[in-house]
Amino acid sequence: MSLIEIKKVETKKDLKTFIDFHYDLYEGNEYDVPNLFSDDMNTLSKDKNAAFEFCEAEYFLAYKDGKLAGRVAAIINHKANNKWGRKSVRFGWIDFIDDREVSKALLDAVEKYGKEKGMEDIVGPLGFTDMDPEGMLTWGFDQLGTMPTIYNYSYYPEHIEALEGFTVDNKYVEYKLMVPDTIPEKYSKIAAMIEKRYNLHVRKLTRKDIYQGGYGQKIFDLINDTYKHLYGYSELSQKQIDQYIKMYLSLLDLNFVTAIEDWTTEDHKMIGIGITMPSLSRALQKCYRGRLLPFGWWHLLRAIKFHKTKIVDLLLIGIQPEYRAKGANALLFADLIPIYQKYGIEWGETQVEMEDNAAVQGQWGVLDPVLHKRRNCYIKSIR
Repeated sequence: MSLIEIKKVETKKDLKTFIDFHYDLYEGNEYDVPNLFSDDMNTLSKDKNAAFEFCEAEYFLAYKDGKLAGRVAAIINHKANNKWGRKSVRFGWIDFIDDREVSKALLDAVEKYGKEKGMEDIVGPLGFTDMDPEGMLTWGFDQLGTMPTIYNYSYYPEHIEALEGFTVDNKYVEYKLMVPDTIPEKYSKIAAMIEKRYNLHVRKLTRKDIYQGGYGQKIFDLINDTYKHLYGYSELSQKQIDQYIKMYLSLLDLNFVTAIEDWTTEDHKMIGIGITMPSLSRALQKCYRGRLLPFGWWHLLRAIKFHKTKIVDLLLIGIQPEYRAKGANALLFADLIPIYQKYGIEWGETQVEMEDNAAVQGQWGVLDPVLHKRRNCYIKSIR
């Protein structure tokens, strides 16, 4: 029997090894979209990620016969556990060679860590919060990945499902949405009607709105409110919100962002937000080992600023529940579809949706949705 050694990440050099393993394992894969090295370093560094206000974590490397063969993060989100009444240790950032001894040893390490911390189940793949990628790809391995999601080899779920005790805890789906040549009449008519009947209006944001007008805060307050019932969600802390405003909103082309306001309220309350952006998938594939230098920055700039892509990612879409029945989503699409047409976007990616979320999937009907990916989160009792 081969020797499997599990080593805990303890130094910055170890963390670099942890991050770099993914680039090695997926080198040359045409569907994997690697994270930027700097993004993973910031997310996994305990002195940089604001989620460590309410999370704790350890990272593990697996070596087989002295050679690096896998990695995994063990994460405890205390805020989510308290909210949902669970004692869960999450596994994330999991990668391994096609060797079941290796995958078992990695998940055993997470289980051991969880038991030491008084946890009662192991669940994943999940990150620190919903802002991190989640769900293991189980179908759609021949589809291009996206920046916000996980791509993995087809043997990953086979390994998990072969392990004793693991069952499916949540199922996700992802859709391709075709950009029509003209705005569907359903959207244009409803948009005009609800503007008149309910006094709801589109607002296109500026940098000044986001950083001086308080709209950056409003966006994440709305996300917290509209996402609070989703699987495993924990509300973003103020420190996290400040971090995301600084790190991520600055990257957006605001043409691809649409807010909806209720003008019947004195302060024109924001009741909906659609944050989309030109796909960075191909650009990220051209960033050597996730690095911006020497030329990675240029590929990202071409995608973000010059729209050198045919795909748009629907990153975050949130509408207050009481406005969904009024058709507020039609305002979003009536505004965004002409933007996509202007820049030559051919189709969009919905990102992960819970399989049973019929309300969300019902809004895609007129955009010729194509189900092209499925993924699972798995759970195992460790009591």
